[in-house]
Amino acid sequence: MKRIKKGSGEPRSGDKIWLGAYPKGVPAEINLGEYRSVVEVLEKSIQRFHDRPAFANMGARLSYAALDRQTRDFAAFLQQELGLPKGARVAIMLPNLLQY
Repeated sequence: MKRIKKGSGEPRSGDKIWLGAYPKGVPAEINLGEYRSVVEVLEKSIQRFHDRPAFANMGARLSYAALDRQTRDFAAFLQQELGLPKGARVAIMLPNLLQY
């Protein structure tokens, strides 16, 4: 196993090198008890950042408001057009791009 000297500039196991790419003001740690579920995180983010970008990819942007509309529209389609019951699980396999 290769030993890396402290301060050599090379990442060590356990280093969180991605933190260097975080924009100013983005914390390295979060309060895990702040939200009860991922759904609550999304709902509060939609309320708080309504007009701000939720996603940006290849020149396309999607605001939190647009994300909310599109996810609700898609859920309604699944329930009303395909007859899936509320809470049904759906697997979606698409490229990870906003265009899809």
